[in-house]
Amino acid sequence: MTGDGTSSALLSAEPLVDPVEAERLVREQFRIIETGDLERAAANVTPGYVNHRAIHEPLAARARGPEALAATASWLRRAFSDIRFEIDAVAVVGDRGVAWATMHATNSGPLVVHDAPDGSVTQVFPATGRQFAARQVHWFRIENGAIAEHDAVRDDLGMAQQVGWIPPRPAFVVRMLLARRRERRAFAHRRR
Repeated sequence: MTGDGTSSALLSAEPLVDPVEAERLVREQFRIIETGDLERAAANVTPGYVNHRAIHEPLAARARGPEALAATASWLRRAFSDIRFEIDAVAVVGDRGVAWATMHATNSGPLVVHDAPDGSVTQVFPATGRQFAARQVHWFRIENGAIAEHDAVRDDLGMAQQVGWIPPRPAFVVRMLLARRRERRAFAHRRR
């Protein structure tokens, strides 16, 4: 830490990790989500790995370690098929890897939102079958040869417009309400 409270790792122009290895880890995390090869998660992230964007995901994705990455990948793959990340650039600064990417996919399943503290279903966006391409920037902190933290900024509004979730049409709102009822019942049944 510096005197002003910022991390000296962020201020260092010199990589604190091997840039080639850091880029390999970053690209591998995208491949895990694309392919669903969840066995690779154990080598990709640390036991304490945390995804700071998992607040809307199932509780398992909000946990730590490889299981959290696997839960995020499974959650995304339930909602989206044909997932492909077009990686424009990866930069390594200090102990951070930063990736500029475009996520391409088809909304082939329901996107189930779990943003209640207990992980219960709060909203469901039914599948529309539409494709999208959404720009994203991802940050990864590398520690001991694995990814320890993930954060991102995504164009979720653009994605929602492309797949037809917004502006909502009356028939789609009815589908959302019915899908939410189904998912809440399934969630309650799993908790028993």
